[in-house]
Amino acid sequence: MSDPPSPSPTAAILTLGCKLNLADSETMARQLRAAGWTVIDRPRAADAVIVNTCSVTHVADHKSRHLVRKARRLAPDATVAVTGCLLETARESTIDTLEADLVFRSPKQPALVDRVIALKPFTTPPAPGPGPTLKTRAFVSAQEGCNDVCAFCVVPRTRGRERSKDVDAVVAEVQAREAEGAKEVVITGTQLGAYGREREGPYRLISALLARTTLPRIRISSLQPQDISRELAALWQDRRLCRHFHIALQSGSAAVLQRMRRRYTPGHYRAAVDLLRRSMPDVAITTDVIAGFPGETDAEFDETYRLCREIGFAGMHVFPYSQRSGTLAARMANQVADRVKRDRVRRLIDLGDEMAAAFRRRFIGTDATVLWETDRWSEGARVWEGLTDTYVRVFAASDEDLGNEITPVRLLGRHASGLWGEVQGR
Repeated sequence: MSDPPSPSPTAAILTLGCKLNLADSETMARQLRAAGWTVIDRPRAADAVIVNTCSVTHVADHKSRHLVRKARRLAPDATVAVTGCLLETARESTIDTLEADLVFRSPKQPALVDRVIALKPFTTPPAPGPGPTLKTRAFVSAQEGCNDVCAFCVVPRTRGRERSKDVDAVVAEVQAREAEGAKEVVITGTQLGAYGREREGPYRLISALLARTTLPRIRISSLQPQDISRELAALWQDRRLCRHFHIALQSGSAAVLQRMRRRYTPGHYRAAVDLLRRSMPDVAITTDVIAGFPGETDAEFDETYRLCREIGFAGMHVFPYSQRSGTLAARMANQVADRVKRDRVRRLIDLGDEMAAAFRRRFIGTDATVLWETDRWSEGARVWEGLTDTYVRVFAASDEDLGNEITPVRLLGRHASGLWGEVQGR
């Protein structure tokens, strides 16, 4: 006779990929907690594991498959459910090899959580649990899908056509996260600037959030150069908006951008960054760059390298071009050799690290506010870790409980992963 089921159901949610995936995972966590489940982030000893996958590159595909198999290995008796973008790009034979108990293409289907719960009956039905425990930041999705069809990208296939939530719905969700105790909300979207094409621009949404919430921090996840306007930048006079813009560059070569089917030029990108820096001298600009797009010559790569150095990013995500089936770029001639891509990626990563360190150094000796996230013990001291509104990671020693608190900090010097600080009077 088998052991009776546990009366305390536990689910692990493992998330790969973008902030939109994080928002989807938070929604699933809330649904599970409302049904009385405890939600954790480690699969071992869980009754159910949900893996929210990513498929933006071949590396993301591999990580997603590996994570599903790892969940099965670490929690052999658990229900393993797979959702997310991998299921939109992988062949059925590949999906079958994952040996998942449940496969749901969209994490937004309420049936996903319902099926997970149904497959794990418990001797005593669990009572509805408390609301989610929010340590610091919450992710709220405002928009999904993309109509741009860039030559290298599978996102229009994995996320569909552009669609935006109503302003009132986004405001209500932010207000709910605020009521739960979140101090920062990150507004996410596949193509957040597409809110402009559908509903009078991100300006209207951000204005509504400022007017109808009192949250201390609102962070915008990602925009494109063509989304940046004087009207939009003027909203950042309200210091509740985090001075951090993630604006994908992908390439600094006009010819490569044209082959990529991007809707801007290097000149447009420079103009957007200049506008933001005139409005906010200490603004953090982070970006994505692809190295080795089909046909990229040494001269075109040098244009990218020079533009990145000229702009001086606060952080760069660098990717080798990943050939994705069904995209225009996958059929292009002159695919760049892997060894060339590796060399270009290395050079860009080194440059990105150099620029990120330079951006952080400019704040040494100044004061900032930090939202504290986690703590750990190091050499007998309790060390807290958190973020400034400009996305600089700060570490400080304090015996006080700073979790989910925003405090003034004096930034003192360099740390391997950010800056050292000293907490000022609370």
